[in-house]
Amino acid sequence: MHITIFSTLLILTLMFAGTAFAELSLISVQTDDSNYDEGDTILISGSVTTIIGETPVTLQLFKDGNMVQVAQFAVAQDGNFSHTIIAEGPQWKNEGEYFVKVVYGENNVSETSFIFTTADEVIQTSDNFEVNAGDSGTFDVRYSIRGGTLDDIVINPEILGLDVDITANDEGTIVLDLPRQFIDAEKQNGKDEKFIILIDNIQTTYEESSSFSEIRTISIDFEKNDSKIQIIGTHVIPEFGTIVMIILTIGIVGSILLTKNKFQIKI
Repeated sequence: MHITIFSTLLILTLMFAGTAFAELSLISVQTDDSNYDEGDTILISGSVTTIIGETPVTLQLFKDGNMVQVAQFAVAQDGNFSHTIIAEGPQWKNEGEYFVKVVYGENNVSETSFIFTTADEVIQTSDNFEVNAGDSGTFDVRYSIRGGTLDDIVINPEILGLDVDITANDEGTIVLDLPRQFIDAEKQNGKDEKFIILIDNIQTTYEESSSFSEIRTISIDFEKNDSKIQIIGTHVIPEFGTIVMIILTIGIVGSILLTKNKFQIKI
């Protein structure tokens, strides 16, 4: 009697376990971000736990139940796969949530989603910002920001540079035209030196799109919720004496050595 009951329970357990295992998908999928703007590159990647011969992965992209794109691609020998999509063209007219569905073999399905914003809805602001230079008066910094708003630009003599306060609603970019008369980074021979850029006290990189006799134009990428960008040069209005500049430079270099690269932390 007891053996019969035990056998029955064992059979039922195996049946339920078999059903559960059958429902487990062999494939997973994700995107490299949860928000994309028009023109962005969307990286879709994932992996399979068991490779089924030369079976390809089928990818389907949906918006409001309508298929936007479809693609097939192979799985690498380590079980990983990836595919890129450029978010532009006639099929990207509607903003909102898009769903990614990948299928591998029979009954192996995985899904994810992301938010897409059209170019018309991406806010980009361009204007002049008036910076207070104390006894030297004021000067304008031409700027363009995408993904946030510029709140303030203040001279910071302790770093021989500028403190730029922003509100970052999303990842974005700020472009600044820096007037050499008021802030610059120079080598001893007078040639251009690189600025040191910190975002929330973490060193990051930047691009310099143009350099003229009066203006240096730099472009800085930021992430959502970043708030303070510091631009460190070799001189800023008001000017300091040589000894003070040396002391400040040593202090700046020391503080930089204690920080980690911004991109290294986010990898």
